[in-house]
Amino acid sequence: MFYFGIEHEVAFLNSEGNFADFTRTKFVDFDQIVSGLPIYASDYPQLRVGDAGIKEKRWYIEGFERFEDSEKVLECIPKGIEIRTTINPDIASAINELSESFRLLRESAAQFGFTAVLISFNPYHNAFEPNPPLNNYEVKRRQASPEKQTANIPMLTYGPDLNLSVADLPIEKVIDIGQKLTYYSPYILPFSYSSPFYQGDLWDGLSVRTFYRTGKRPAVMVFVEKPEQLIKSFPSLTKIARIPAEVGRIEFKAFDSCANFSMYASLLALLKGLVLDESLSGRAMVPDAEKHQVSAKEGFDNEEIFATAMQALQVAQIALAGDPDVNLLTPLQVLLEKRETPAHEMIRSFQRLGSIEEALRQTYLET
Repeated sequence: MFYFGIEHEVAFLNSEGNFADFTRTKFVDFDQIVSGLPIYASDYPQLRVGDAGIKEKRWYIEGFERFEDSEKVLECIPKGIEIRTTINPDIASAINELSESFRLLRESAAQFGFTAVLISFNPYHNAFEPNPPLNNYEVKRRQASPEKQTANIPMLTYGPDLNLSVADLPIEKVIDIGQKLTYYSPYILPFSYSSPFYQGDLWDGLSVRTFYRTGKRPAVMVFVEKPEQLIKSFPSLTKIARIPAEVGRIEFKAFDSCANFSMYASLLALLKGLVLDESLSGRAMVPDAEKHQVSAKEGFDNEEIFATAMQALQVAQIALAGDPDVNLLTPLQVLLEKRETPAHEMIRSFQRLGSIEEALRQTYLET
């Protein structure tokens, strides 16, 4: 029995048509959007609220939290709004819930002049530096985990967490699956690439996000119940579950964001097939940063990336034989045959329209 969930980060243009990142957006700007959205009492306790109280809903402001010399949060510097689904028993239910939540978010955002756009790396800035600099407490707090030490990177990136779990699977098997997905990450990521802009222009590749992020940050996170089940690595592969509903969760964190949510269905089906597969032998504790950079630059034009992506897709098709979800893999087959990624269409939009903002406006037209 599989369970599925999706976390999807949304970027915005503001009422002036500018990219609404941390340089020109305050917490209150996004908070007014979230405030108008509903709370579903039945979501809890499967959704984590967190200590700062920001994650009260299916929507919350994603950003960089600043602290006093204590656990008290002073402010949150925003980068966008994240949508998270509840835990669903099938892929279609997760996609339907995400689609409805996104519809409500767009309607609320429009009331305040914000337009949702799809991008996976800030198209104008390549660094985030906290201002004022971190205090002593914040410096100490950042040493608590590899992910906290690289917490500045997510302020530049927009990407999904695709979550899945299998009932009653031994934690040793779950961790092994996490290592498998980490190994095959650079080969399957091009199906999602959507960050071809860098510092105000076209980048010479397909995913700035993958190039700068994966390796410093994890491709996969496995949530375990007990401290003795943790595996020490940098970046982390394992993490203690913060609520019971997280125990045994496999969180694939390396895909770029997708404007067409049906692509998330395809990617979840691919992950499901790779979980079920028993033939692939590749395993890695941490992502291969160099291989991810090659993938980010060349995508399926690289012969090794192409061949291994084809292998991964084929074993997923075999593993899902007789399962209706096998049909969800068809769009991935089409991309492979064309050797294209979603970034290619974004590049064509930019070349046709002559503006990053206008290219971004095209991204959610079919969602």
